[in-house]
Amino acid sequence: MSKTPASPKGKPAPKSQPRKATAKPEGAAPEGDRIAKVLSRAGVASRREAERMIAEGRVSVNGKKIDSPALNVTAKDRISIDGQPLPEAEAPRMWLYYKPIGLVTSNSDEKGRKTIFDELPEDMPRVMTVGRLDLNSEGLLLLTNDGGIKRKLELPATGWLRRYRVRINGRPKDEDFAPLRKGLVIEGERFQPMTVSLDRQQGANAWLTVGLREGKNREIRRAMEDIGFSVNRLLRVSYGPFQLGNLKPGEVEELRARVVRDQLGLAEEEEIPAARPTRARGGKPAGKPMGKPAGKPVGKQAAQPSGKQGNPGRTAGKAPPARGTRPDQRGGGKRPAGKNPRR
Repeated sequence: MSKTPASPKGKPAPKSQPRKATAKPEGAAPEGDRIAKVLSRAGVASRREAERMIAEGRVSVNGKKIDSPALNVTAKDRISIDGQPLPEAEAPRMWLYYKPIGLVTSNSDEKGRKTIFDELPEDMPRVMTVGRLDLNSEGLLLLTNDGGIKRKLELPATGWLRRYRVRINGRPKDEDFAPLRKGLVIEGERFQPMTVSLDRQQGANAWLTVGLREGKNREIRRAMEDIGFSVNRLLRVSYGPFQLGNLKPGEVEELRARVVRDQLGLAEEEEIPAARPTRARGGKPAGKPMGKPAGKPVGKQAAQPSGKQGNPGRTAGKAPPARGTRPDQRGGGKRPAGKNPRR
């Protein structure tokens, strides 16, 4: 019969001790993500809106209301908003939208004016706008269901060029725009240099192409007023690589998964779900899926504003590039405007 060998000098062998958990190094980053970021990625709200919801006591984690966004959460945590479980995050998606004149770019308006969300198609998921266009401006507005994409595209560090067709009253000369090209300070606010080209004179008005890399409130209008010209029409035709193309006022078009991944550097597995059929105003399926067959070329030039106010013509003498990087990367078919009761 075998025996346990004795320790030297007749002392009993020491008992084995259970292994202790390895302590986290001091200063290590906490697990998970900030609660506001998680809410934003789930498409509930932007980070700023999520922080406001937290401060209002509308968010609970594991059954307890929180009042500060300084909290990291993981997939194990149970998050609820207004007593309802947080919906699962959808794959990131993006849409191009031609914002018409007369709509406010916000979820609600204290003056009771119509917002873009009142006019989006009723089968659209909850979306957020990338930046804004003021009430009297029109053209390309990017929409997304992902707060991370919204934040990435809006950051000044991204520096994506926004290009506009601008009509001003008067007969300017090219040298009149030198202050805009150098950068202005208006009422203590610094405006970064813009690119400005004088395209053509049309009666009492002149058409310009203006490019800028930031999005301050009414920036182009204020800059033009500072050098003595008033803007009577402003149309955004591109935002970074995304083009307005042939969209008409009120139309929406979803970008394909490949375009979103390539342009924003998203992971391959973050696939955008297959497009669903569009719905007409009455709620019946329109029978046309969002998205056009690959291989068809996109519009040859940026959409020209309709109406009696004049035709801005081609942008800087050249047709703008296709939406995305290749003709077959453009996503989604055009969809009619309609009420969106989800807003």
